Amino acid sequence: MSNQSRSGLVIGFHASHEQVPPSALLRSVVAAEAAGFQAATCSDHFAPWSSQQGNSGFAWSWLGAALQASGLRFGVVNAPGQRYHPAIVAQAAATLTEMFPERFWMALGSGEASNEHITGDRWPTKAERTARLGEAVAVIRALLAGETVSHDGLVKVDRAKLWTLPDQPPKLVGAAISTETAAWVGSWADGLITINQPHDKLRAVIDAFRAGGGEGKPLCLQVHLSWAADEEAALAVAHDQWRTNVFDAALAFELELPEQFEAAARFVAREDVRSAVLVSSDLGQHTAWLGEYAGLGFDELYLHEVGQAEHQQPFIDAFGSKVIPALTGS
Repeated sequence: MSNQSRSGLVIGFHASHEQVPPSALLRSVVAAEAAGFQAATCSDHFAPWSSQQGNSGFAWSWLGAALQASGLRFGVVNAPGQRYHPAIVAQAAATLTEMFPERFWMALGSGEASNEHITGDRWPTKAERTARLGEAVAVIRALLAGETVSHDGLVKVDRAKLWTLPDQPPKLVGAAISTETAAWVGSWADGLITINQPHDKLRAVIDAFRAGGGEGKPLCLQVHLSWAADEEAALAVAHDQWRTNVFDAALAFELELPEQFEAAARFVAREDVRSAVLVSSDLGQHTAWLGEYAGLGFDELYLHEVGQAEHQQPFIDAFGSKVIPALTGS
């Protein structure tokens, strides 16, 4: 999905709309490309997880600007079926891909209540959300193939057709955290994206994806990290920004409001955030951690510095000068 380095490993920049205003994120993407990052991803949420994060720009309008302002390839994680009708997702993806051939891909997932509750519709069970996503993926693929689509199921489509299509459709990647979901997305996805977890869990997710039909397809990992010149400063940033994001998916995908995440995180101690964020002031340690992920089989690592706008440029400079060359030989 992205240009590879001499080592074959792609190091990408993750743009977190929940934490950084879109104008600042755009500047960071341009800086990341100049520093040696080879690709990028961005989030697509309606709300942040906490008031401390404090932002949530609209991914799709921002993506047009980011693709124009840089030469990077971009992926976005999207949840079609409730907040987004799948035909609209397909139209948006087709337009970006027509404008920027081979530079855009989507990772499709079943969503989180914190974003989807805004429609006022009932938040389905996990099984229903998975089934709905399966229908949405089929609709999106058919539309990107130029078909006229009608569908009456968990999603409804009436004689939809895309009149502007790219020469080649964008890749549709599956977003998964659990082994069950990874096995299922292996049956339809062009690749897998997941988040940093303990190595044994990541191995199980990879194995499930491959066994489900994903053998030979790209493996992508979003890595949450916090780096600063001082260890305590790095840990303080991680705790301030990411303590609402340490919970199991069974809880995190069901909460609806930032206030609820904040209440759940009330007793999360500083050291607890290390379960979800790689925290270190040592660039060598970060290099080693990322190298271990590559050793598990991941082809593309998308680095998310969990600090806000003022933390992005120091992170970009440090990782661009020290970490990326050590990992890629570039």
